[in-house]
Amino acid sequence: MNLKTLDLNLLAALDALLRETNVSRAALRIGLSQPATSHALQRLRDIFGDPLLVRTGARMELTPRALALRAPLAQALDQVRGLFVPDDFDAARSERQFRLMMPDLAVELLMPPLMAKVTRLAPNVRIDVVPWRGPAIFHAEFARTIDLVISIGNAFKGFHRQLLYTDSDALAVRRGHPVGARLKRREAFLAARHVGVIIRGNAEDLIDTWLHSKGVERHISLVVPGYLEALHVAARTDLVAFVPRRLIAALSKQLGLVAVTPPFDPGMDEQFMFHPTRAQMDPGSIWLRRLMLETGRELEQARRKLP
Repeated sequence: MNLKTLDLNLLAALDALLRETNVSRAALRIGLSQPATSHALQRLRDIFGDPLLVRTGARMELTPRALALRAPLAQALDQVRGLFVPDDFDAARSERQFRLMMPDLAVELLMPPLMAKVTRLAPNVRIDVVPWRGPAIFHAEFARTIDLVISIGNAFKGFHRQLLYTDSDALAVRRGHPVGARLKRREAFLAARHVGVIIRGNAEDLIDTWLHSKGVERHISLVVPGYLEALHVAARTDLVAFVPRRLIAALSKQLGLVAVTPPFDPGMDEQFMFHPTRAQMDPGSIWLRRLMLETGRELEQARRKLP
């Protein structure tokens, strides 16, 4: 194909159509009218010699050729956009939108102090937090939309890792729990009914993965998808939540919880910040990473105050 004859705006239209698989939603995404987007789709069909989107009942579906185009097109557009990234980042004037992926415990611990900094330094910047997903479902197309990941481990391909803060695990029980103090002993721990936390993309609670390696099986009565749900349940029942100690401390007064040291010590948890390799030198990403690292350091400094 002769690139001189190609309207590069068609690539943006194609990207929207492939993402939305719907002409009306694609039109809204790129700010065109529906007729203009339909016309762009017809031109794209002529260029590729493929229908790209076909109607199946009440829905539109992508053809195999269209599916094959999604990843390379998104990568190409990322590279084109990179040509126009400014050499500096004016936080006070910026209206940039950042997307962060993190579990609910990181939202609870990090976002209030982080947003206090963002509000002061960059009042027009927007932060979107999306639910955490495990590496097994953290596919490349989704990864391209993410500016920062907060997570344990080191399984996010194409991302750099920096230590953010450390934590340990404890048992959260409601104040006045009938056997709360005795949960420090193995027999009471094993007899208790527990809340398991299985985050999207994981096969089991990470605590249970560790306990199983020690030959220990606890009694799971309820499974929830997040740590906050686990704490809310523990606060209103006799169920026990084995969760990060910092989170218990942050919500103990509000929920009427106490932290009990478990009879099994999984050691220290390390929470990391990940940023895309492609954004290593991006001024906006550097600015946000510095604020997040500063927030992590503040958590570390407050660690000795934890009960």
